[in-house]
Amino acid sequence: MVRIFPFAAFRPVRDAAPQVAAVPYDVVTADEARRIIRDNPMSFLRVSRPDAELPECAPTDPGVYSSARDRFTELISSGVLARDPGPGMYVYRVITSNYTYTGLCCCLHVDDYESGIIRRHEQTRYDKEEDRTRHIDTVNAHTGPVVLIYRDRAGLARYINTLASGSPDAEVHWNDGSVHQIYRISDSAVVALLEEHFSHVGRLYIADGHHRAKSAVNVAGMRRDSGVDIGEAERFMGVLFSDSGVRIHGYSRLVHDLGGRTPGEFMKEIAQYCLVLPYGKVNNGSFQIHPHSDRPHVFHMYLAGSWYECILRETAGSDLIGSLDVSLLQHQVLEHILGITDPRGDARLQYLGGARPVADLEAMVDRGDYAVAFSMQPVQVSTVLSIADANGIMPPKSTWFEPKLLSGLVIHTLS
Repeated sequence: MVRIFPFAAFRPVRDAAPQVAAVPYDVVTADEARRIIRDNPMSFLRVSRPDAELPECAPTDPGVYSSARDRFTELISSGVLARDPGPGMYVYRVITSNYTYTGLCCCLHVDDYESGIIRRHEQTRYDKEEDRTRHIDTVNAHTGPVVLIYRDRAGLARYINTLASGSPDAEVHWNDGSVHQIYRISDSAVVALLEEHFSHVGRLYIADGHHRAKSAVNVAGMRRDSGVDIGEAERFMGVLFSDSGVRIHGYSRLVHDLGGRTPGEFMKEIAQYCLVLPYGKVNNGSFQIHPHSDRPHVFHMYLAGSWYECILRETAGSDLIGSLDVSLLQHQVLEHILGITDPRGDARLQYLGGARPVADLEAMVDRGDYAVAFSMQPVQVSTVLSIADANGIMPPKSTWFEPKLLSGLVIHTLS
């Protein structure tokens, strides 16, 4: 049974939302965040990525986190952020040129994470986990949402969609062409109905925000152990999307060198594992190969100025995870041929995720930054949920979920 909770969010006053809204803290470097802040001093990155303004400090210096708290307090005291008058929930809608995504923003209980009602499919890194734990604890707020998926039932997604009607409470036209809208749900009867609907949902699945979720659990545990009033710290902010209401893109792999092989020699070796066919139908302006294959166990390779379709010969992994295309590519090609045994840490291997045109892959190889690129088909949402149900961990860089939500539009404070 999934428990969801209303909360009284801090949100930008209506006219300030476009200036406050920011990309998630973990998709920009400190230098990139610094440039954004320089051009827009109201950017929420001053709160979510405080190290950008303190280049002289180590990213984990206590002063970095206190700076985030101070910037957050300034946004409130200056009237840029204001707390809603009472608890509610929020519809977060993202409109792109091709899709409209509609999710429910609410609070979730840390105990449901601990008990497995909230499932994860990704390993967390201690350094990132520690950073967000200290950030949440010092700022006393969850400044960015965790994105989660539920299996739709009884028209729940359709009902949530009806709650986004009329003029939104906030609207931001982002620089990628997407439109982000927030609709506040203040009617207690509607909130109660949503709580009832989700009580019949068995599980939630983290799509984006594994570190934010685990860090929220850490903060709750710290405060429980210290004996202080835990208050809102036992809850964290999430945005819930149906399993048909999200999309997954693949992560491309790029390798710096062929391990001393010529392209011809590499082609002979990869042919042991794949049927390799010349592939000339590439739309360079698209984020995927067109026409891309809907068949499993097919990927596309860019090598020495040409594209190839590669059909894996051996497709039976030891389990569901081992049968993923990214696992088979890693085991059969990257490890066996190129000697890349650590896909998380090998400097020869880089990843390119999301809706990036395949022309970017071509350019990286053509200018000599990389020797070969592999364009991967996206994993199915149902596969990710099945792996999470089995307590499995996806290989690194397996999924790029959309929508990507902005920070600073809805903030959950712990007191």
